[in-house]
Amino acid sequence: MPVTNFNNYTMWHPAFCPPGFVATGLLGFILIGSPPAAAQQLSDETEQIGFYGFNDEIPEVLTTTRLRQPKTRVPGTTTVINGEMIRDLGIMSLVEIFRLVPGMVVGDVGSSTPVTTYHGTVHYEQRRMQVLVDGRTAHRSTLSDMDWQTMPVPLELIERVEISRGPNSAAYGINAFLGTINIITRNPADTAGAEVRVVGGSRDYVRTFASVGDVSESYDWRFAYEKRKFGGFDYQLEDGERAPFNNGHDINVFNYDSRLKVNSGFNADIRVGVVDGINEEDVYKNGELGATDNPDIDVRDYYLQTQLNFTTSRTHFFHVQMSFENYNRRQRWPIEVPESVVNCLATGAQIFDDANDCFQPGGTPLIADVNSDSEDSRLEFELQDTLLFSDDLKLVTGLGFRKDTYRSETLFNGRGNNYQSRVFGNLEYTPINWLTLNGGGNWERTTTTDEGYFSPRLAANFTLGNNHALRFVYSKAVRTPDGFEQNPDYGFTLRDVQPAKYSSYEGYRVENTLATRGGELEEESIISREISYFGLFPMDRGQFSLEVRVFKDKMRDMISGIIAFEDWTIDNNVDIDQKGFEVEAAMEYPGTTFRVSYGYLDQDDWYNGAEISSDDGINKKEKQYKVDLLGRLSARHSGSIALIQNLPFGLKGSAAYYWADQLKESRFERLDLRLAKSIFQPRYTAEVAVTVQHYMNTDPDMSIDNNIEDQNQLFLEAGIRF
Repeated sequence: MPVTNFNNYTMWHPAFCPPGFVATGLLGFILIGSPPAAAQQLSDETEQIGFYGFNDEIPEVLTTTRLRQPKTRVPGTTTVINGEMIRDLGIMSLVEIFRLVPGMVVGDVGSSTPVTTYHGTVHYEQRRMQVLVDGRTAHRSTLSDMDWQTMPVPLELIERVEISRGPNSAAYGINAFLGTINIITRNPADTAGAEVRVVGGSRDYVRTFASVGDVSESYDWRFAYEKRKFGGFDYQLEDGERAPFNNGHDINVFNYDSRLKVNSGFNADIRVGVVDGINEEDVYKNGELGATDNPDIDVRDYYLQTQLNFTTSRTHFFHVQMSFENYNRRQRWPIEVPESVVNCLATGAQIFDDANDCFQPGGTPLIADVNSDSEDSRLEFELQDTLLFSDDLKLVTGLGFRKDTYRSETLFNGRGNNYQSRVFGNLEYTPINWLTLNGGGNWERTTTTDEGYFSPRLAANFTLGNNHALRFVYSKAVRTPDGFEQNPDYGFTLRDVQPAKYSSYEGYRVENTLATRGGELEEESIISREISYFGLFPMDRGQFSLEVRVFKDKMRDMISGIIAFEDWTIDNNVDIDQKGFEVEAAMEYPGTTFRVSYGYLDQDDWYNGAEISSDDGINKKEKQYKVDLLGRLSARHSGSIALIQNLPFGLKGSAAYYWADQLKESRFERLDLRLAKSIFQPRYTAEVAVTVQHYMNTDPDMSIDNNIEDQNQLFLEAGIRF
């Protein structure tokens, strides 16, 4: 974490910066460790130039349309969380950032697996949000899910996070069904020198960060290392008794970021990352087929990314981006099943059919090893072109290709591929000074359905004065099923079978053919309407900003059900109508930041699938169960309140309150307090800090197993930068 802070952001003009800033999202940076005079010089230059002729006091975002736009012209609502705020609030993990976003909910499922969602509709997989890191697609290909614990993004290297709320498939394709998260990391030039930071605290939390880098006229580089270690929840309940919970993680992250500056019209960004470690999974929560030991996951991921940035003139620039990612998860465990299971396998009976009663104790048990190993890889190519015809007419266009490959003996009985190709664009036009029109769309084809889809967005922004805008937005989007939803072949292969009497089962594949897996699924669809307001109110020594979003969404043919070996019931069987409103406000003065967010969500959902009947007629309970599965993370009320205050004697304090109500009939409430002391010396700066997280209710918020011993969690940190 940087320990010196400068509040001025440097806004870049295409003629004075590398052209690839549009793709990487480097809209500005916090000058860390730079002489104040240099910071002032850069600030003065940009104040004179501005950006596209606009007032730089208006916040600007990139993610919504791929065009850099002031919020008065953006066709939608976007939350921006800068890295300085993340660090000042004492946020301890990447996923916790999203508690600051209106309408977003964060929780833990399974073996303490963190998840986040916008407007619910997910539990584990988080399929309906596109997540980007410096322009690179970050979700896994098999389940389109996010593994936030192993994301190769140290908190110290985040420049800002932009969250586009609402369907954004017009810019980013199928996964941007409900929103887009764009994590933008700091330029290597901002972090030149060396830095070390150590954080430790409750529940065996340890995080160590170190980086070293340098800048020159032609080449900037940074090498960073982070270790994340966490014990997870304290205990779980087994037969009403407390039991140990194997649900922590021990992850190592290595990053190399660089920028090669060839000339004023061309530069190249090169990024490499490796993730290695253990993600613990508990035998009671995730062990299948009679597991006798914890099915921990050995994580071995890496990525390579290159972006070539070209500027042909002050009004034209484009980039070519290529990336390759590989997610390798080795997960193995021993099992022990009674002889009755073997008898069922010999006769072809379904072992998970209660009528067959295959799990009767007794006899000689079969002992074997099984695995749920998986390996995903993604090859992605993108060309994006930006034309600035004038201050009032701007166009971004591009095309992309992605190949997802998934390999797993257990999940797919081999391997599979999915190919996606897309063409996208957005036109911004301001015919008169109080009206801005945005029209954009994305045409995409995917082999999971062998069909093509067009996702459009139309918006009109009415500018009220220089600092206020009223937006009207209409958008449509689709989400196609991912590889595991559409093409599973789920079964466990027995290895090292014991005793010898069962040797004929060596290499035998245990399947559950009763499950409804492998059915043809259709795409999900959404039609969204938004009316939103953004206003900036300058004050004598500060400013107040307010953004309000009112929305109404119609979602059809949503994929709902259970994805598990013993029970596979997914189908396009739920429709949802939802509406609500969200508020985000901030008051900023020199040395003071006060921020509030609130989201209200009203969902009306119903079952639309095949008729479900029971002996006594229509099974309304089963229908409602399938509906409830889709809304497991939907919160009617959620929000946050945060205060950051500079104090005398080099101290800085912060307080943050987070809550989510009516979440699976539970409530999450937590108060975070942080106090930091900065030390400034000619050759180095240092910081020490203490953070307390106070859980205001003792009830587990997502699962009965999410238990902590102490409502007060304590964290100590220390950092130094040379």
